[in-house]
Amino acid sequence: MSGITASNAHVTVYSRPGCPFCTSLRRGLQQSGTPFTEVNIWEDPAAAAFVRSVARGNETVPTVTVGDVAMVNPSAEKVREVLNAAS
Repeated sequence: MSGITASNAHVTVYSRPGCPFCTSLRRGLQQSGTPFTEVNIWEDPAAAAFVRSVARGNETVPTVTVGDVAMVNPSAEKVREVLNAAS
């Protein structure tokens, strides 16, 4: 993963209220002790625009970034895999 370094390997989860996939991802990350920042795309127009830019024009959540690598609807395991690749 060329876009991830140890210094920028922060996890950001873009979500919205009521999203069961977001809840599942959040739970998996919390259970594994993976730190992340969560951004509600319904409250942040710039975040919603970012999600559309990486999800083919859709507001598909969860969308996750690790450094500058974006993933649409990844599993918690996939997020950890990408994060660990930077270590």
